[in-house]
Amino acid sequence: MYATRVRDLLGGSVASTVLTISRAALVGVAVLFAGLRLAGRTPSLPTQAAIYLVGMVALNLPHGGYEHFANLRRRAHEFRYRYVVGYLAMAAAFAGLFLLAPVAGLALAVTVAVLKGGGGDLYVLRATTGTSHLRSRPQRLLAVAARGGAVMAVPIVAFPGTFRAFGAMMVAMVDPGALAPAASHFDTTRWLVGGGYGAVVLAHLGWGFHTRTGDGAWLADAAETLLLVAYFTVVPVVVAVGLYFPLWYSLRQVARELAVEAPALDGPDLLGGDAASAGAVALRAWGVLVAGALATAAVAVGFSLALPNPLPTGSLYYDGVAFWSVFISVVALPHVVVGAVLDRDRGIWHVP
Repeated sequence: MYATRVRDLLGGSVASTVLTISRAALVGVAVLFAGLRLAGRTPSLPTQAAIYLVGMVALNLPHGGYEHFANLRRRAHEFRYRYVVGYLAMAAAFAGLFLLAPVAGLALAVTVAVLKGGGGDLYVLRATTGTSHLRSRPQRLLAVAARGGAVMAVPIVAFPGTFRAFGAMMVAMVDPGALAPAASHFDTTRWLVGGGYGAVVLAHLGWGFHTRTGDGAWLADAAETLLLVAYFTVVPVVVAVGLYFPLWYSLRQVARELAVEAPALDGPDLLGGDAASAGAVALRAWGVLVAGALATAAVAVGFSLALPNPLPTGSLYYDGVAFWSVFISVVALPHVVVGAVLDRDRGIWHVP
C-alpha cells in the first residue's frame, strides 16, 4: 500500500510538471510571435510551413503511434486484429470520401482536428486538474467544443487569408475548382463560425463557473481554454497548428498517462513482459517501431498515388503542408473513433 501511494504521488508530481511545461510552451510561442508581429517581422510563409512539417511529422506523428502501441501492448490478440482492421477500414473510407468529395473531406478534416484536440484534452482534465465542474454530458461536450474549437475556429477569424489559401490547396489535390462556390461566402461564414465559437466558450466557462466546487478545477480549465484562444489568435495558423499538437496535445497525453494507473494485463505483452530480457524487450520495441513507421509510410504513399494532383502549387513547403494536413486527418479519424470512442474498455485516452 505504501509503495502504491508513493508511486501515485510521484506520478502526480511529474504529471503536474509536464502540464506546466505544456502551458509554458504555448505561452512562450505566443509571446514570441506577438513580439515578432509588433516588430513587423513575422516569419515568411515557407518558414512557417517548415515549422509545421517539423512539428507535425517529426514531433507529433511518433506520439500518435505510441498511443496506439500503449493501448494495444497488453490486449488480447483477437482485439488487436479487430482494432487494426477497423482502423484501416475507416482510414480507407475517409480517403475515399476525400477523393470523391474533397470539400466534404475538408470539412471532416476540420472536424477531426476539433474532436482530437478537444476530446483528448477532456480526458487529460479528468486525470489531472479535475472535471468536478463538468457535471453533465452537455457540459463535457461544450468543453470538447471550446478547447478543440480553438484549433480551427479561432484561426478562421484571425488568419482568414492563410486558412482559406491552404484549404484551397488541400481541395486542389483532387479538384482545383471545387472550393470556389464555398469560398465566395467565406467572409460571411468566418464571422458566423467566430460568433458561434465565442458563444460556445462563454457557455462553457459560464456554466462551469456556476457548477464549480471550489477545488480549482474550473479555474484551471478556464485559464487553459483562454490560453488556447490567445495562442491561436496571435500565432500564425500554420505554425500554431504545427506546434499545438506536439507541444500541447502530446505533452498533455503524457501527463494523463503519468497520472493514471496502468490497466491490468489482459493479453500477451507485445514486448515480452517482465520475463523477457532487456535485449529482447529492446529488440521487440525496435521491431514495433519499424513496423509502425513502414505501415504509416505505405499508407501515405498509397494516398499520394491516389490523389490526381498531389502537388497543386509546385512548392514543396506549401504542398507538403496541404498533403500532410489531409493525410494526418485520414489517420486521425480512426485514431479518435477506433482508438477512443469504440474502445470502451481502455482506449488511447484511458482514465479509470
